[in-house]
Amino acid sequence: MFSLPHRSPRDLPFVTDHSALLLVDMQRAWLEPQYDPHLNGPDAEYFLTRTHMQVVPNQRRLLSAFREARQNVLHTIIESLTADGRDRSLDHKLSDMHLPKGSEQARIIDDLTPVENEIVLPKTSSGVFNSTNIDYVLRNLETRHLIIAGIVTDQCVDMAVRDAADRGYLVTLVEDACATYTPARHDACLNAIKGYCWITDTQTVLGRLQEMRP
Repeated sequence: MFSLPHRSPRDLPFVTDHSALLLVDMQRAWLEPQYDPHLNGPDAEYFLTRTHMQVVPNQRRLLSAFREARQNVLHTIIESLTADGRDRSLDHKLSDMHLPKGSEQARIIDDLTPVENEIVLPKTSSGVFNSTNIDYVLRNLETRHLIIAGIVTDQCVDMAVRDAADRGYLVTLVEDACATYTPARHDACLNAIKGYCWITDTQTVLGRLQEMRP
């Protein structure tokens, strides 16, 4: 099991108006069994239990705190820009991954519904920095600290962390607000990306927000 607290030179105080929360792929398609047949099998029990009992409640706490602190919140979802998905990446076409624009399955789950002025970025690749204008948006928002949580840890979350670090953001990964399909995959990913981010837990992030300096 990955041990916290994680020692990292990226463990720095958050700065008011330069810190943003990014929630990755918290959509009905990946969290509700009627949309994803893989979630009906016995191997999905761990993932569903972790997401519904830990990840979503912790993300709700993060959302509430960021909103109260008036810091920027962004959501990214997998969703085609077209109804027929012709704009998708080659990888998504080969994987037969298509969530039509405006579809129910593409929608963020009710517990995490964005509020007015929160930014939602639809993507058609695993990496949000590859298929959206998030870098442009974050720089316009004067973001320095990017706090990331979501699913799945070793796929789209992993790519968001690495790409954000490469572009000069101070990345914080909220470990107990992320999930993948097995504990081993989760821990392996954390060990692989610990050089790109500070890995911590929800309670620590909430404390940092309260201590945030101008």
